[in-house]
Amino acid sequence: MTQDGIFKSRGLAWTCEMAAAPPSCCLVAFPPRAKDGLVVFGKNSARPRDEVQEVVYFPAADHEPESKVECTYISIDQVPRTHAIVISRPAWLWGAEMGANDHGVCIANEAVNAREPAAETEALLGMDLVRLGLERGSTAKEALDVIVALLEEHGQGGNYYEDADSCHSFQSAFLIADREEAWVLETVGKYWAAEKVTEGFRCICNQLSLTTKIDAEHPELRSYAQSQGWWTGEDEFNFSEVFSPADDHQHCCAGKDSLEKQEESITVQTMIDILRDKASGVCIDSELFLTTASVVSVLPQSRGSPCIHYFTGTPDPSRSIFKPFIFVDDVKLVPKAQSPCFGDDDPAKREPRFQEKPDRRHELYKAHEWARAVLASGQEQGRRLRRTMLELERQGLEAMEEILAGPTPPDPAEVGDLFYDCVDTEIKFFK
Repeated sequence: MTQDGIFKSRGLAWTCEMAAAPPSCCLVAFPPRAKDGLVVFGKNSARPRDEVQEVVYFPAADHEPESKVECTYISIDQVPRTHAIVISRPAWLWGAEMGANDHGVCIANEAVNAREPAAETEALLGMDLVRLGLERGSTAKEALDVIVALLEEHGQGGNYYEDADSCHSFQSAFLIADREEAWVLETVGKYWAAEKVTEGFRCICNQLSLTTKIDAEHPELRSYAQSQGWWTGEDEFNFSEVFSPADDHQHCCAGKDSLEKQEESITVQTMIDILRDKASGVCIDSELFLTTASVVSVLPQSRGSPCIHYFTGTPDPSRSIFKPFIFVDDVKLVPKAQSPCFGDDDPAKREPRFQEKPDRRHELYKAHEWARAVLASGQEQGRRLRRTMLELERQGLEAMEEILAGPTPPDPAEVGDLFYDCVDTEIKFFK
């Protein structure tokens, strides 16, 4: 390791390969399946085990005409105004694995393999499109329109991992939700199809899932499938059958199984419990992948109540605390949940990329490393620690339930530092 805390990579030749898509899981439930007029949204982000995710808030902003926004690999035209957003993202990139904006839109993405290999050429990552959809869309449908327009203009491609040895590129699927509806958007290159969801529940994982119910699509989607010899034009058009790899055996999403087993109405606590479940396969802890961060959002259908977003900011939800965030005009920034910034010297920004690997751990991540070790030990200290962590989380959930049940919106001065205080308390507790 060098003096500036940078680990040298092996510097091997960079090759692109059809890698297994990380087994993340995105879920949404609508009333009456969800409780009390609430839309409940959740995601476990499965990523390489040693990758750090940070939770970052960006306020709404106005931008100069003809200005550019620098995404992970390419720059694109900026829009006149971007919404306030809170995102959980791998610390080396610009985009997001999941997040929300101040209009009550939530987006999460899945890396998927398709019949057509994902582009190696650097373009927009699916994770860039999550953030761009949140910054530019005031409804779920608006965010979808933003994403597909950017796909058409710029395409998708590039390495999904901070890896100098191999390029792991994937196609993208998205779950986009607001207080009224959700959209499942699945993409193959610039081509796409989408399904609208307004009731029950829906889960997406690391495979294409859309079948014959398609509510919006790329105008050339079917003719493209025909031109490739993947669809005759005579059979009923089934998106996942047409575009999935030939050796891709469709399996039921673990999250779908978990939601179907719920006999009671789905609550925030229900969604948290599902995301923590390793036995079901929703919570990943394997040789290659770990659930490196999680989120649960509650979107009241009544616009008089605030949306509340619970982020872990730490790996393994079964050993993490879900901490609440509410959008107000004056949100207090939380540097303890943000990774160090390396600026233009970041090896992810210099070409050839990823020749070194900086230590991206933030203060919350470092404190949580101790907790994970204690919890994994199976000793009495670990059991006591887990009980205390769950009690801290329970107090936060109960306080948020009181806000949702209250006759008036919360005082912005009281919730602007909500996530900051929760992170601060967690770090002090671990120390």
